[in-house]
Amino acid sequence: MIRPIPLLASLIVSGTVISNVTGYCRPTSDSSFGAGVEAYQTGRFSDAAKCFRDSVSQRPSAGAFVNLGMTEWRRGRTGAAILAWEQALWVDALNETARNNLQFARESTGLDTPRLEWYETASTWLPTNSWAWIAGGGLWLALGMVTLPVVLRWRKAGWHQALAALGLGIFLLSLPAHLGVKTRARIGFVLERKTPLRLTPTEDADDIATLTAGEPARQLRVQGDYAFVSTRSGSGWIERDKLGLVCPP
Repeated sequence: MIRPIPLLASLIVSGTVISNVTGYCRPTSDSSFGAGVEAYQTGRFSDAAKCFRDSVSQRPSAGAFVNLGMTEWRRGRTGAAILAWEQALWVDALNETARNNLQFARESTGLDTPRLEWYETASTWLPTNSWAWIAGGGLWLALGMVTLPVVLRWRKAGWHQALAALGLGIFLLSLPAHLGVKTRARIGFVLERKTPLRLTPTEDADDIATLTAGEPARQLRVQGDYAFVSTRSGSGWIERDKLGLVCPP
């Protein structure tokens, strides 16, 4: 899974909406992807899902995640399908196929979209790692326009200060979106139907609520085999293997 680029690293380096699986955005030299397409087209959905999972583990791509979601949807695994399409948007925020499939799936099942803070919403406007590079570029532009005229003994000009101000503004404005990327990485989706939300991280704990496959949950902390999550049904503990994070650690 594509992890968000640390900000420090960027500063240093600077009929239905759900369509059939095709070779959409096919990764180069990815035999698993091709095998997945072939398996899907012949109705072997379990084999197709395995191939697409192998593909995204080797080389994450929006196309492979989209096709994985379509395959899981055909298998009746709503939670896994929604997770795969959300991961496609994590890789490529502008992927209309994944966005349309999510809209169709949620409208047909009555599931909610994740609740996002304003800075998390802003972070969805561009591909995940774009914000770190934008912040790094803005900071280096500001520093360059402040230091280069002194080092190179250029005559001071108004455009030096204007570019420095522009770079600093870009840097500051991109920070909230970069924070949103970090916090969105903790959003996950329930994978199994009738998943219990427990009061404590134990098997015999009382149930607070029963969660539906595909329901969004925000992971706050983990303890052993359990994760403490916040959902629209309340906060409690869920088995970690029944929650799929958009960007797993």
